Amino acid sequence: MAGPDPQPDPRADPRAELRELARWQRPLRADFPIVAANPEQAYLDSAATAQKPRQVLDAVHAYLTTSNANAGRGSYPWANATTALVAGAAQRVREFLGDRSAGAGAGASPVHFTSGTTEGLRTVARDWLPQLLRDGDEIVVPFGDHRANLAPWLEARDLLAAQGVRIAVREMPCQAVTGDYDARALAALAGPRTRFVAATHVHHVYGADMNVHRIREAVGPDVPICLDAAQSVGHQPVSVADLDVDFLVFSGHKALALPGTGAVWARGERGPAFRPGGWAGTPNTAGIASLAAALDWLEAAGVERIARWTAALASVLTDGLSRMPAYEVLGCRSSLAADTAVQRRGSIVTFRHQAIGSQDLGFILFSHGFMVRSDDHCQAGRDPQDGSVRVSLHVYNTLEEMEKLLTALAKLQ
Repeated sequence: MAGPDPQPDPRADPRAELRELARWQRPLRADFPIVAANPEQAYLDSAATAQKPRQVLDAVHAYLTTSNANAGRGSYPWANATTALVAGAAQRVREFLGDRSAGAGAGASPVHFTSGTTEGLRTVARDWLPQLLRDGDEIVVPFGDHRANLAPWLEARDLLAAQGVRIAVREMPCQAVTGDYDARALAALAGPRTRFVAATHVHHVYGADMNVHRIREAVGPDVPICLDAAQSVGHQPVSVADLDVDFLVFSGHKALALPGTGAVWARGERGPAFRPGGWAGTPNTAGIASLAAALDWLEAAGVERIARWTAALASVLTDGLSRMPAYEVLGCRSSLAADTAVQRRGSIVTFRHQAIGSQDLGFILFSHGFMVRSDDHCQAGRDPQDGSVRVSLHVYNTLEEMEKLLTALAKLQ
């Protein structure tokens, strides 16, 4: 298992950092069958879903061919093994997230498996939030992040209104240029009726860490916070012990696991107990097996190094784009150059061409072997016609791919 690495100087040469990590990255890239089988194509859409290493695929195959059964039902060995697999995967999630309650038995923080972040956030909004709120209360939620972190809270408001409970939904203040949360404005907005805050860990368009620790400082120690960690878990180190949030929701399929897999981690210290409603049906046991294997793979590879690798690739790309007048990179302009003193972006770079529409640019780039996202990226408050191209990276991407992409983009100026 790789130990934590010191954080690099943001002003360091990203290419030097990539050269330093190349021997570590090369065998990891070879673990991904679909990547190895398509060397002429560059998959640059990991923020939508990540590719799967063979160890994850092998774990799913082993489960389905040795002990496939339903969990929590039946007393025969296959059923018992599947029940233990689900419980073990929940424990694995706690450990991976740095939950200090991990291993505490009945006192452990609840982990609820879902189909992904969207269902997870909706579960919190539908089954937990209404118990917390009373008539006249307020919640603060992001209006400029992924729609999955806005729609469920509006649905909860409407559900409560139908029951005669009226709550106010306040917009999370953001800085206009960078998209980062405005903690000072949030502190001024929050009041005695503020009961809940929803936030995003890493923005799915701007690629920036949203400085969630400032939210806790702004709203005080008693307000529950729900964190959308879809773009951070599996991409960078995440510690619930450090974040001091009450819910952390993520998608397994963005963290190298199978599609239709995700989890809600609940701290269980502020507000009512988290108990998902409805009858507990058959869980996605194959997906849960894949998630446990994916977390094992990520930990063995070293999430700190994965974050360093993808941040260095993104820095090469943003530095190159900053030198091309035809392109506008979304988010903080001060973070574009490789020698900037500003904290580098993570694994996401989103940009527009001044004359070529995003859909057309996406098709052009595919003709050159690059698979990118080109639309509005499901960003709340964004006109669907107001599109852009998003490049999102993971450990299997390379410096050569970034250089080829920059060459292709330069020809389109």
